[in-house]
Amino acid sequence: MLFLHKLLPILVLPLGVTLIALLAGLAFRKKILLWYAAVVLWAFSMPVVGDGLMRFVEGGTSRVPVSSIDKSDALVVLSGMMRQVDGAPLGEWGDAADRFDAGIELFKAGKAPLLLFTRGYWPWKPYEIPEGELLAKRALLLGVPQSAIRLTPKVGNTADEAAAIRTLLGSQKRIILVTSAFHMRRSILLFKKAGFAVTPFPVDYRVNNSYGSTILRFLPSAEALEQSERALRELLGWFYYWIRG
Repeated sequence: MLFLHKLLPILVLPLGVTLIALLAGLAFRKKILLWYAAVVLWAFSMPVVGDGLMRFVEGGTSRVPVSSIDKSDALVVLSGMMRQVDGAPLGEWGDAADRFDAGIELFKAGKAPLLLFTRGYWPWKPYEIPEGELLAKRALLLGVPQSAIRLTPKVGNTADEAAAIRTLLGSQKRIILVTSAFHMRRSILLFKKAGFAVTPFPVDYRVNNSYGSTILRFLPSAEALEQSERALRELLGWFYYWIRG
């Protein structure tokens, strides 16, 4: 099922649609399909489109101060921020390292007595250490006591994370949820469904309000295409779980 969740969206995301239209256009000699492929690829590769989609998904461009967060039963930091590289026993940081930093900051500010990491892993990478185990070791090095750290079993996606944390916390229902801003909407939906009272603490914002309107904002780039695909994938995930109730 996890493979399907990861693979099926590719068919309706810009790059997948472009490749399908391109192959179909060449196979059936339909120029309209080739033009369609070019338009889709150009449109979603423009920074103005990629950033617009990401801004909508993130729902804002400013991070809330730690002091404004009320105390809860536990801090939950979702996986998805590390790369495992030979020679780096604790891994290397990816784009979403702010998740870990925010979790440590909130814990040291006394916002919750427990700090939970999820053992995120990909079944097609069985040789990798579940991410939460590496994050827990890093937290210990920063002074978080072992007694305050909790780890879930292995989990493959956000729905699994919510279910595992529900089992781990038992009757404790108030959590501060830390994840990337673009991922927060879907995460809240799933954790509320699991029975939690969620205080969101979004981090890792991908856009801000400092971009000007220049011709460069309408020229295609690989980074903008990635931004569009990430935002659309998140919207698809949110819509899927919303439809399921």
